[in-house]
Amino acid sequence: METSDFVVAIPARHDASRLPGKPLRLLAGEPLVLHVARRALASGAREVWVAADDERIVRALEGSGVRVALTDGGHASGTDRLAECARVAGWADDQVVVNLQGDEPFAPAAGIRAVAALLASSGAEMATLATPVEDLETLRDPNAVKLVRAASGDALYFSRAPVPWPRDAFASAPDRMPEGGHWLRHIGIYGYTAGFLQRFATMPPGRLEQIEALEQLRVLEAGLRIAVGITPEPFPPGVDTPEDLARAEARISANG
Repeated sequence: METSDFVVAIPARHDASRLPGKPLRLLAGEPLVLHVARRALASGAREVWVAADDERIVRALEGSGVRVALTDGGHASGTDRLAECARVAGWADDQVVVNLQGDEPFAPAAGIRAVAALLASSGAEMATLATPVEDLETLRDPNAVKLVRAASGDALYFSRAPVPWPRDAFASAPDRMPEGGHWLRHIGIYGYTAGFLQRFATMPPGRLEQIEALEQLRVLEAGLRIAVGITPEPFPPGVDTPEDLARAEARISANG
């Protein structure tokens, strides 16, 4: 797939529960959503769109080089918001779309390109990325989503729990990171076609999705494929809380 054969869509919800006004929170003196938009532009995507729910986000992105769709404020999820954006943009059903979360100001361009290429090469309905879990805190953190892959590279399951569960290792040393490197942390970036995005948005929530509060489980429970690749470059933590924002500010200051 040529670099320019994909588009990036960024859902931006103003009234995020844990960080109200998140897209417009300042990072290094500029709105958070603008930092994310620049990462998307750096990926070489043919188009970059932000699916916003507030006129203030539209104004914050003026002159940035991205296009903005002002979507319905009542959408239940970012997927629903992007499905409306896709209709506004008029993308063909076979257009490859990368869903980059609006709280990823350090997303590497190589990772954005990788998920688009994986979708095209795998033939799966969706594609996403993961990275090895290297510490016990992450393994046990319910906010760090873990995943299990088949030998083919497709996702078998996503969970907030430490999966696979290291039964013998935890029985003998519950407070030590087990050896073996069997664990992967999910990175919340997705690739799919615009046609599948519309289908995904109309699928009813699955039982497992509701139990784990993980929307991607809807796809697996329906018997569909999600291809998983290892990210070619690290994805630094996103911004979901005031503490995350402070850490992001410190990161930028440290890097000059």
